[in-house]
Amino acid sequence: MCINVLDVDWQCDRGAAIGLHNDLGLCAKLGDAFAREIVAFMTTPQKQGLYDPKNEHDSCGVAFVAHSKGEKSHDIVRQGLQILVNLEHRGAVGADPLAGDGAGILIQIPDAFLRGVFKDHGVTLPPVGDYGVGMIFLPKAPLAARDAIQLVEKTVIEEGLEVVGWRDVPVDSSGLGESVKSSEPWIRQIIVGRKGAVRPGDEFERKLFVIRKLIENVVLTHKASHRNDFYICSFSARVLVYKGMLLAPQIGTYFLDFHDTRLVSALALVHQRFSTNTFPSWRLAHPYRMVAHNGEINTLRGNLNWMEARRHAMKSSLFGSDLEKLWPLIAAGQSDTASLDNALELLVQGGYSLAHAVMMLVPEAWAGNPLMDEKRKAFYEYHAALMEPWDGPAALAFTDGRQIGATLDRNGLRPARYLITSDNLVVMASEAGVLNIPEEKIVKKWRLQPGKMFLIDLEQGRIIDDAELKASLANAKPYKAWLEKTQFVLEDLTDAPAAEHPVSNETLLDRQQAFGYTQEDLDKFLTSMAVTGDDPIGSMGTDTALSVLSRRSKLLYTYFKQCFAQVTNPPIDPIREELVMSLVSLVGPRPNLLGLEAEDSHLRLEVRQPILTDGDLEKIRHLNKLLGD
Repeated sequence: MCINVLDVDWQCDRGAAIGLHNDLGLCAKLGDAFAREIVAFMTTPQKQGLYDPKNEHDSCGVAFVAHSKGEKSHDIVRQGLQILVNLEHRGAVGADPLAGDGAGILIQIPDAFLRGVFKDHGVTLPPVGDYGVGMIFLPKAPLAARDAIQLVEKTVIEEGLEVVGWRDVPVDSSGLGESVKSSEPWIRQIIVGRKGAVRPGDEFERKLFVIRKLIENVVLTHKASHRNDFYICSFSARVLVYKGMLLAPQIGTYFLDFHDTRLVSALALVHQRFSTNTFPSWRLAHPYRMVAHNGEINTLRGNLNWMEARRHAMKSSLFGSDLEKLWPLIAAGQSDTASLDNALELLVQGGYSLAHAVMMLVPEAWAGNPLMDEKRKAFYEYHAALMEPWDGPAALAFTDGRQIGATLDRNGLRPARYLITSDNLVVMASEAGVLNIPEEKIVKKWRLQPGKMFLIDLEQGRIIDDAELKASLANAKPYKAWLEKTQFVLEDLTDAPAAEHPVSNETLLDRQQAFGYTQEDLDKFLTSMAVTGDDPIGSMGTDTALSVLSRRSKLLYTYFKQCFAQVTNPPIDPIREELVMSLVSLVGPRPNLLGLEAEDSHLRLEVRQPILTDGDLEKIRHLNKLLGD
């Protein structure tokens, strides 16, 4: 049964009536409305001048509160909302004092609440675990909204599930600023029922993930002149996300559902956004489907390229033919956190545990750490070929509805404090004091350290500390044995025959001139490095022209400057940098990311630093002979 599909006036305005055609194949006359009537809500502008939406980043406040024994209550939700209020100073306010950068809260599915409100609309929900809930932003334009609803229902049915019903999410817009009201979406919830062919639990959750990606990708391929305002906040049988372009205190008053004490959860993951160099948007508010994040992913462009490159090398027994339906896995134009969230979803739905997946994406410093356990180091080294680090200053909170945790990047450049009370309450936040808890109730309070992880398993009803968690994962498989069998280090291989055309003194000068070497490079940099092994001291700035605009020959590497974060980070001293940075690279084909066993691995060639000599290149050229074919 589908209830209350649209209680609006179906009048097509002038903009929606222009050039209608059916690109989506959903409705003969209304297809173009989905594109032409979609108005971006405070959207990221199109690329223009010096602005490019691909440079969107953000820096914010993140927190969660949870009952470590998994006991659900409305108090947890209320405390999550209170944390948001107390983190208001970490958000941003525009010229309109009622317009914020975005805030949100992620909770577990509140079954009694949903069962009650849907019953009021004449809809009976399936048993717990046999239904999923989608929280969806829809266009307010009637024709575009109708297309969006039809797309969702059509996809759900085609994938073998059923549409149980829709519900308008009641909101109070009276406290919103005028700039926010003009971009406010129509917010609805859909109940999707499981059918016999799909088993409950992980398989059902995986199917909901596939359906959401199919819907999103259809929308993305439709040629809209603006970023669309159709967005799925969450689509899960385990978690539900309420968020928007709101100030932190507005979440609890805007969504009227929070006034109902039947809305209970054992966890509440909250986020207050401060878009450092971005535009606010309803869709860019956190939490996403699994994560909330304070910081930036500096390696994002490379991460996205690698994820796309490994598409055809991936296969999964869990996804089967559904794997191809996920692409593009990470849609263009998303924020860094949204992209990380997509990658984490793939790993978790592909069979990795939540903590395992996070350790792959945001590993601690392992290559230069002589104190790390060898088994743990082998774990990280093995996974380095599977997934490159999503690197940058980051405090990351994550959950799948059954576990909730947090981790810091290996430099620890973002704060994360936590405390545990005698009545099993756990609070983690970007700062201390986000909840007023009597001191006598606190049994432990500490901070997350660089690269460390903190996890609460709500089903087991216990807190798992970093040492236990990582030891368990490191010992789960014989990673060290797998490395010894499949990995070879270039520097350790015997020398190959000399190159047929070595560089001579007669040709060296010609080559240096051809590749743009200057006398300064030779005298001030290369000589110093060769003789003393030191990098010469120089100024941090440079007054030379950008290579791409220079009239002179430039060295190849000068065209590829690293893009640093545009937020203030403390300087890293050379000693600490040596501990947390690694020059190790892996050469050759990437293994199957979703292959969870050793037989899915390829031979791996490791180089300890990225500069290859002629001798190194000859080793690679004769690799089969050196390895004994």
